[in-house]
Amino acid sequence: MNKIKIHIRRLVENALEEDIGYGDITTDGILVGNLISKGILLAKESGILAGKFAFTEVFSILDDEIKCNFFKNDGDNFDKGCIIAEISGISSNILKGERTALNFIQHLSGIATLTSKYVKIADKYGVKIIDTRKTLPGMRLLQKYAVKAGGGLNHRIGLYDAALIKDNHIKAAGSISAAVDSIRRKIGPTVKIETETFDLKDVAEALTKKVDIIMLDNFKPENISEAVKLIAGRAAIEISGGVNLDNLEEYCRLKPDYISVGRLTNSAPALDFSLKLE
Repeated sequence: MNKIKIHIRRLVENALEEDIGYGDITTDGILVGNLISKGILLAKESGILAGKFAFTEVFSILDDEIKCNFFKNDGDNFDKGCIIAEISGISSNILKGERTALNFIQHLSGIATLTSKYVKIADKYGVKIIDTRKTLPGMRLLQKYAVKAGGGLNHRIGLYDAALIKDNHIKAAGSISAAVDSIRRKIGPTVKIETETFDLKDVAEALTKKVDIIMLDNFKPENISEAVKLIAGRAAIEISGGVNLDNLEEYCRLKPDYISVGRLTNSAPALDFSLKLE
């Protein structure tokens, strides 16, 4: 079992422990014996699926004889009223896992669905939508997976896989130049470096240090246009801050390479599903 599967299994185990605790007093008080039920996972609104494996992992941990037969895969579109999956097994175990399984698939499908709305607009301009580290503790790998299911791209996963110089790094180092020089001395020239910038002066300084990606943080559209002209292809451009579905097209027209959107993972509304037993 690889590290990602181990991580997900532990996450699901913790979620089940949180919900079931010392036992399901309602289900255990009503159901006796091994009554078998069949049911369906029903979509109550349209969207993009994500979290199939987390859903099935819930029931695998509770009872590996519970069968989940999915008719849709992660990344697939579905309409309101669509039967996403059939489930069968011991009724009491299905009921014990119902809420936890729904929580995972509703949250992750909500992220995938919101991401797809951004991607649909940005694709017309050749702009890539990327996520951020604004994720729920412990849920990052799953949330970033859901962004990819919705057609987006992952920025760095954590602090360990990319160098991103932020405002407090710049203050601590004294300047963008000092921060870049320090990183290159310590980690060498092969690691890509990105830096936040806050005005055109910062952009010009970042260009002198030949960074790979320049983030235009909370720039107004008119200032972004000037920055794009100044950069002139010498670095990739990321726009960050204040972008939403209402103004996304305006920012895409400015021709950045990437637009990062924190709300993909920290504010996406859950998609509505229900699990109905026959």
